[in-house]
Amino acid sequence: MTMINLDDPKVYKKYDPEEMRERIKELPMQCKQAWKAIMDFDLPPHYANIDKVVVLGMGGSAIGGDLASSLVQTESKVPIIVHRDYGLPAFADVRSLLIASSYSGNTEETLSAFETALGSGYKKLAITTGGKLGQIAKENNIPIFKIEYQAQPRAALGFSFITILGVMQKLGFISNKTDEVAETVQLLERLSEKLDEKSPLKRNPAKKLAQRLYGCLPVIYGAEIMAKVAHRWKTQINENGKSWAFYEVFPELNHNATVGYGLPKEIASKIRVIMLRSPGFSEKIKKRYEVTSELLEKAGVAYESVDSEGISFLAQMMSLIMMGDFTSYYLAILQKIDPTLVKVIDYLKQRLQQ
Repeated sequence: MTMINLDDPKVYKKYDPEEMRERIKELPMQCKQAWKAIMDFDLPPHYANIDKVVVLGMGGSAIGGDLASSLVQTESKVPIIVHRDYGLPAFADVRSLLIASSYSGNTEETLSAFETALGSGYKKLAITTGGKLGQIAKENNIPIFKIEYQAQPRAALGFSFITILGVMQKLGFISNKTDEVAETVQLLERLSEKLDEKSPLKRNPAKKLAQRLYGCLPVIYGAEIMAKVAHRWKTQINENGKSWAFYEVFPELNHNATVGYGLPKEIASKIRVIMLRSPGFSEKIKKRYEVTSELLEKAGVAYESVDSEGISFLAQMMSLIMMGDFTSYYLAILQKIDPTLVKVIDYLKQRLQQ
C-alpha cells in the first residue's frame, strides 16, 4: 500500500479540516500569552501559606500539572501533586492549594474533586474556559484564571502548564522563570517552522519519525525532566494519532521492562522504542540509556533517540513536546484520520451520563 505523501498540501486539507496543525504551531504563542496573563493575575497573598499544591485534572488538562511538577521538583520545597480521580485524597487539607484544571470546565472527575472541597478551608483556584467549574468558582468567590483560547484541551498545553508554573513563581516557591519562558518561546517559534507541514520531508524530523512509527507500536522512554514529556508523547499518539502507545521511565524500567524485551517475538518485532534525551541528565541516567540501548539491540527491538534543544530545562522539555505533537499529528495523516476528533471519548462521556 502506498504511503501518504506528507509533502502534499492537499492531504492536510482533506484529513485535518479543523486545523490541528495550526494549534500545534500556536504553542509558543500560548506560552507567551499564558505567562503574561498569570503575571498580571491577582492571587490572594495568603495562598503562599501552603505546603503542597494539588492539581485536580484529567487528560490534556492534567498534563500541565505533571510537567510543572517535574520541572520544579529539584527547586521547590512545596510539591505539586496531580490528582486524577473523583473526590479528594486524604492528604488534602487547609495547607493545600487546590488547582482545578479543566479546559472545558465540565470534566466529571475534576468537578467531583472540586465540589468536595467547597465549604472547606482549602485554598482554591480554577483554570478553565468556563463551564460548570467556572460557574461554581464564581458563585463561591474562588479565583478563576480564564483561558481565552479555543482548542481541544490537549492542544491548549501552553495555558495548563505555563499558568501553573507562574503560580509557583508568584507564590515565591521557585525562581523567576521569565527569561526561561522567553527562551522557550523563541525556540518553539523556530522549531515550528522546521517541523510544520510546509517543511519538506527531507528536512523535517517529525515527518521522518512518523513514517518510521507508522505500523509500529511506539514505546516512549523518558527520565528525570523528560519522564512526563514521555507521558505527553504517549497521550498525543493516542489522541492525535488514534494509535496504541505506551511510555516507560528510567530508572524504574530497568528493574522490569528490560527483562521482557524479546518476547513474544511477534510483538517485539513491531515495537519501536523512542528515547527522549536531555544533556542535563545525570551521569547515572546517561549510562542507563547507553546500556539499555545495548539490551534493545541484542533483543532485536528497534529503537532510536530524540534529543532536546535549548539551554534551560523548560526549553528542553518544550522542544521535545513540540516534536512529539507534530509526530503524532503526522501519524494521523499517514493513517488518513482526523487528528482533532476524539469520538471514543465523546461516546464514553455520553454513556456515563445515561
